[in-house]
Amino acid sequence: MPLSGSPFADANLRRLIGLTRDPDHANRDWATFLLAQSDIDTAEVREALLMAARANDDIVRDEALSGLAQRDRALALPLVQEALRGNSITTPALEAAEYCAHPSLIADLRVWAEPSDDQFIDERAAQALTVCLAAGAKGQ
Repeated sequence: MPLSGSPFADANLRRLIGLTRDPDHANRDWATFLLAQSDIDTAEVREALLMAARANDDIVRDEALSGLAQRDRALALPLVQEALRGNSITTPALEAAEYCAHPSLIADLRVWAEPSDDQFIDERAAQALTVCLAAGAKGQ
């Protein structure tokens, strides 16, 4: 589905942005995922991702965080900090932490990088931790 480059694609993008606020969870989830994974970086896309990143739904929120962190690390950072301090974690939230690559995330990432019953999450958290530690060593 094209999202840029023609009037048809522009209409698709507007529809996708609208679906990030759809009452149906599946629609919000897929729309946010697709928007976050797109290469499009406009004020409208950032605003839609920011709104979704403030959602009560962890999956939608964290997918939006990943997309937002790819586009604007400073804007995403406080939201990523909040997500890492929650009672559970998702892969997209850890991806967002890696994109932010900020030393302020180190302490929270250490908690998630501890061995658990989910080796994949442990590895993603360790990867994000490594990136943030490197950023800290560079003085970022």
